[in-house]
Amino acid sequence: MTIHSNDFGPAPHTRIGFLLFPGFPMACLTSAMEPLRAANEIAGHQVFTWSLVSETGADAKASAGVLFPADTSLAEAEGFDCLFLLSGPEAEFEDPVSGPGRLRYLARHGVTLGAVSGGVFPLARSGVLSGRRSAVHWCYRSAFEAAFPDCTAVDRLIVRDGNVHTVSGATAMFDLSLELIGKALGADAMNEVACMFQHPVIRNGSARQKIPVLQSDRTVDQMPPAVKEAMAIFSENFETPVCIRDVARMAGISPRQLERSFRTATGLSPGEYYRRQRLKAARQMVLYSWDSVSDIAHAVGYASSSTLTLHYRKFYGVTPVQDRKQAYLPARGSPAPSSTLAPGCS
Repeated sequence: MTIHSNDFGPAPHTRIGFLLFPGFPMACLTSAMEPLRAANEIAGHQVFTWSLVSETGADAKASAGVLFPADTSLAEAEGFDCLFLLSGPEAEFEDPVSGPGRLRYLARHGVTLGAVSGGVFPLARSGVLSGRRSAVHWCYRSAFEAAFPDCTAVDRLIVRDGNVHTVSGATAMFDLSLELIGKALGADAMNEVACMFQHPVIRNGSARQKIPVLQSDRTVDQMPPAVKEAMAIFSENFETPVCIRDVARMAGISPRQLERSFRTATGLSPGEYYRRQRLKAARQMVLYSWDSVSDIAHAVGYASSSTLTLHYRKFYGVTPVQDRKQAYLPARGSPAPSSTLAPGCS
């Protein structure tokens, strides 16, 4: 069925696969498929087709508990132009040799590989992201950087590095689908699909992610210039903390001005904000890695694990060890679904 009388003409057929791991964020899948389905509808023919893939061919249960039947296994996946990995950050291949090997094989044979949200973790574990830039959701970035120092995490919505496309989250995946529609059918079709879903702004994938500010209803990009600059300096200096006086100098204002601006914008002093950001980074590594508490402490600028544990318990109400135990399923000894570990990271 064609919604409007536009003659979009023939377009190349694009075949997309979605490799689903247990506990994958369902919003990432629907944000990819629904705009493509709508594009087929307004074009009046199948411009895009897609298949659901799991490592073994078994059904995959999303983080919301909804079961999705797989069309094929990874070993038998053929004929795709691109294959996107969807998972939480804890996802690993059941077969740590053949699964990653299959991805590398597909990449060598012209398949564009991609990952959405936590899917960057198994993609990085396959070796495909080694030496590449990658879009990593802000709530996973510290854990990702600690686990994969040979990859470069950036806070963009979408990153394309050669034939590898990484997407930070569900709405960013919607933007990427719109871009695919625009390339296949033109800007008119892309705009019509965006309006069908009341997607208010068609964002460029190179736009920065929206990152919430502690104790505020605003995001980092909405902060006053000096505060935003200080926040950027803090986020790049966890392992070796910088003093507030040096941060103020780099931001171009006096320490007293920075103090006032920070308290007005966030309700916190610069030092308290910095400490809480380092604790947030520590919690990512506690939940999404097997690094020791001592290693995590040093990674976020604490001289000892005991000091980190003291501040961690004060802020989160549990110690790092207790937090990690609570986040993992004791019956299986494996990570809990990503919705349990980090609500809303999709």
